Amino acid sequence: MQIYLPIAELSVSIFLLLGMGAGVGFLSGMFGVGGGFLMTPLLIFLGIPPSVAVATEANQIVAASVSGALAHWRRKNVDIKMGLVLLTGGLIGSVIGTQLFTLMKELGQNDLMIKICYVLFLGIIGGLMFIESTRALIKQRRGTAVRFKKRQHYWVHGLPFKMRFKRSKLYISALPPLAVGCLVGILAAIMGVGGGFIMVPAMIYLLGMPTAVVVGTSLFQITFVTAAVTIQHSYYTQTVDLILALLLLVGSVVGAQFGTRVGLYLKGEQLRFLLAAMVLAVCIKLGFDLISTPDELFSLTIGNGGGH
Repeated sequence: MQIYLPIAELSVSIFLLLGMGAGVGFLSGMFGVGGGFLMTPLLIFLGIPPSVAVATEANQIVAASVSGALAHWRRKNVDIKMGLVLLTGGLIGSVIGTQLFTLMKELGQNDLMIKICYVLFLGIIGGLMFIESTRALIKQRRGTAVRFKKRQHYWVHGLPFKMRFKRSKLYISALPPLAVGCLVGILAAIMGVGGGFIMVPAMIYLLGMPTAVVVGTSLFQITFVTAAVTIQHSYYTQTVDLILALLLLVGSVVGAQFGTRVGLYLKGEQLRFLLAAMVLAVCIKLGFDLISTPDELFSLTIGNGGGH
């Protein structure tokens, strides 16, 4: 059963989109991560224009993040003050990212920019995760205990503009959270991701936040930042396809429920290894598409330049 996506200007099977949403939702539930960095490349592979894939996936992340943030709110696992600082940086970053996205779209280079960003970030993150998980699996087989070093004081504590975050039991500078939020806002606008795969490690290892409040605070910030990104993309780039977003959301909600149950039967090291392998596979496919000869060497598009 085909459905026409008005913004993407493409007819796609409803069952294929529901299946993709369910598949990514399953993986998100199993690995405990947002599916934006997987769904956007998959939409690109399907033939959806990268600009539409980015803006639409940001819209879907809003709905997915709201439910997660509310669940953590009820458990009191959200640091509101830290979330607001991260949100301030995220809103600034979203404006910067959207303007950069709009500029590259006017130049006709936004699709290339999106793919390059994905290859770089997925390659770096997937590579680091693969190395770390492989070492953990090797140590586990050898029976070697994995030791974690807890750092009490490091360079973040020496920065100015300190604030007290009671829920996180921290007294640190507001500059690192602002910088982290800004980076995530830029990535959300350019790549259509929530940025949790960068924010969560940064909140734990850079800011020193307790793990119990990290996920809830991250979802709190991501909800508002991706909402701002969606509004800006709707106004400036007109690339949000609501029909596509709704179909993906329905599938992902169902898939996440099953993924969560399966994830309970796998060890942490195995989950990270599988996730790293999947991220690297997507990175390699995108990288290959960048350097390979396209099937159609020429395409006709209507630009903004009129007679230029």
